[in-house]
Amino acid sequence: MHAMTPTLLLILDGWGIAPAGEGNAISLAATPNLDRLVTEYPMSRLACSGRAVGLPEGFMGNSEVGHMNIGAGRVVYQDMTLIDVALEENKFQKNLVLNDVMSSAKAKGGTLHLMGLVSDGGVHSHIRHLIALIEMAKSLDVDVCVHVFLDGRDTSPTSGLGFVEQLLDAMKRIGAGRIASVSGRYYAMDRDKRWDRNQLAWDCFVYGKGKTAVDPLKAIQDSYDEGTTDEFFIPTSIVPEGGEPTVLKDGDAVFMFNFRADRMRQIAQAMCSESFTEFERGNFPKLSALASMTCYEKSFGLPVAFAKDDCPDPLGEVVAKQGAKQLRIAETEKYAHVTYFFNCGREEPFENEDRVLINSPRDIATYDLKPQMSVEEVTEKLVAAIESKEYSMIVCNFANLDMVGHTGIIDAAVKACEYVDACVGKVLEAVVESGGRALVTADHGNAEELRNASGGTHTAHTTNPVPVVLVDPKNSWKLREEGILGDIAPTMLAMWNIEQPAAMNGTSLICKD
Repeated sequence: MHAMTPTLLLILDGWGIAPAGEGNAISLAATPNLDRLVTEYPMSRLACSGRAVGLPEGFMGNSEVGHMNIGAGRVVYQDMTLIDVALEENKFQKNLVLNDVMSSAKAKGGTLHLMGLVSDGGVHSHIRHLIALIEMAKSLDVDVCVHVFLDGRDTSPTSGLGFVEQLLDAMKRIGAGRIASVSGRYYAMDRDKRWDRNQLAWDCFVYGKGKTAVDPLKAIQDSYDEGTTDEFFIPTSIVPEGGEPTVLKDGDAVFMFNFRADRMRQIAQAMCSESFTEFERGNFPKLSALASMTCYEKSFGLPVAFAKDDCPDPLGEVVAKQGAKQLRIAETEKYAHVTYFFNCGREEPFENEDRVLINSPRDIATYDLKPQMSVEEVTEKLVAAIESKEYSMIVCNFANLDMVGHTGIIDAAVKACEYVDACVGKVLEAVVESGGRALVTADHGNAEELRNASGGTHTAHTTNPVPVVLVDPKNSWKLREEGILGDIAPTMLAMWNIEQPAAMNGTSLICKD
């Protein structure tokens, strides 16, 4: 086994960098240990939002994405960004699954039916991806129609009119496409097994049953006038004067363009399951192709245009391959993050990976009522593990700055900072006395910005950078000034003198002389 100095990775969830002020609970708190950390030891500032962690530009980071980036040792592109990057790099139209779906429809003389949420909410889909699909269909001379699912949850309740207008303008500019049906997401994207809702949407876009309208814009405005907003828009076929509904028929192809899986699983299951019995599907046509933007459910067996990043060789696996022991420890609120997400979506522990779960408090409704949460119990177990010298790597998360920060109550967040600070002091004392070292960092910010620009309460994560501090009294490491969360794992491997896997393309923060 490769000799490895015991190293603690301590993640202070919600510890961001921001100017001192009345909304910065960290600067308002008495934190002698954290103050000493950032003044006496090498420190770097890490970007933890937007493209730096595989999210769309300007999007705040979160604990799931942050831990995955730290564990992977590189940028892990999330679904929406993966598609955006393909568009930017002109790889979208070269996608094999997209080409197969469109060529199948064309070969059978059929129509390509695009189904999904039409908005710029960026939670389940994005309208720019839909427009790119229509442009691609036009370039391949494929007849294309859209079954519009209106949003109204991740966007304004009456924003659908503008998005459909935007879609129609794009179709006119491109010279291709038509709207076949319009349905509220309440019906088309149910995820609670309310199959009766799905059936209303199904009957509309598969058989043209139910309400009809000539003009989608007028139909939506009429719905607003009647008090029904986007989410609850009753499934409606769009039928030109004297025409017939555009419904699914033999030889047609279907592509579902939502990138988030949970609210597309039911309608996809109805499309692909031979044993489907949740509602009467009728005489479902024989499609030439059926595919989805991302994987909605592996058991469906559908072709997927953009497969999830499987994150080979994460830090936990590299350590395991050295034959070294490692420990993951956190309270309930962040336990999944130091295990499942840090291991990049792997449920099972790696070989020689131990796990310790401390229950988060259950006797209070919100964490402002108990800002210490379970950090003292976590610290007790953590210190014991450090002193045992049993583990080459320990990954621990202190949840307080994030979970109490989410309440927006500054006094409670200040107390949370002070509890965390005291525990950090105990932990680092144990690290130094045991001859080990520590990297202290965060996955995203929160407690440093609890007031917005107008002075109102801010309870969300931030886009501020986070610190990473290297505590190693035995060595005089120097860190470069800036990096990303994906640089942490390469830094740890560099300190152990372990070769960095090819898939781990982050860069060590250690400055070379």
